[in-house]
Amino acid sequence: MLHDPAQLDLMFQALADPARRQMVDRLSRGPASVSQLAEPLAMSLSAVVQHLNLLEASGLVRTQKVGRVRTCQIEPKALRAAEHWINERRLAWELRLDRLGDFLAQTNDEN
Repeated sequence: MLHDPAQLDLMFQALADPARRQMVDRLSRGPASVSQLAEPLAMSLSAVVQHLNLLEASGLVRTQKVGRVRTCQIEPKALRAAEHWINERRLAWELRLDRLGDFLAQTNDEN
């Protein structure tokens, strides 16, 4: 999943929306039904389902329907993939900034 740029794009697109981030935040505390996820949101149930469909397509959330209840839960593997991608970039920038700091210290010492 991490090496698929389209999947990564979809994850970040899904997380770009405040309502979807709120749903992910709620699901990080445990599974919830669609109704429970919709409760604090100021939108229709069908709009919540559309948001959930995008979260599910991104791989961040998985759902299971038992009877009439659709239960959603977070997909930790997908969150780890996004976290890994971000951490790789953070580490690269930290190394660059460390090298710049070393260079500036050396230049300052020479003057």
